[in-house]
Amino acid sequence: MLVRDAMSTVVLTVGPAHTLRQAARLMSARRIGAAVVLDPDTSGIGILTERDILNSVGAGQDPDRETAHAHTTTDVVFAAPEWTLDEAAAAMSRGGFRHLIVLDGHGPVGVVSVRDIIRCWAPARTRAGALSF
Repeated sequence: MLVRDAMSTVVLTVGPAHTLRQAARLMSARRIGAAVVLDPDTSGIGILTERDILNSVGAGQDPDRETAHAHTTTDVVFAAPEWTLDEAAAAMSRGGFRHLIVLDGHGPVGVVSVRDIIRCWAPARTRAGALSF
């Protein structure tokens, strides 16, 4: 199975000036764990995750004053839609993260998460007897 088969194609994007609270509200409303941060001034693509927000709040920072820009990961590993789920899982494992932005050409076309991969793998592997719950 390929990344394109598992990824979420409705991508939440926020700007660098969004506060962490604004980003968290948007992410919570959509029940997702990451937002793509697009900075029109730099043409850069980054990612803001629930872990980034949690780390900021845990450090005592004010989510109404902290911006997405200050907490965005810009050294991002991108996936391609034609990657296998094994390739995506390996990249996540190597990097220690749970989300990959999927690029097709120059723009984001989706986000694939560990949860997306597990959702695709679990039914097939359960039927094959590899997983039992």
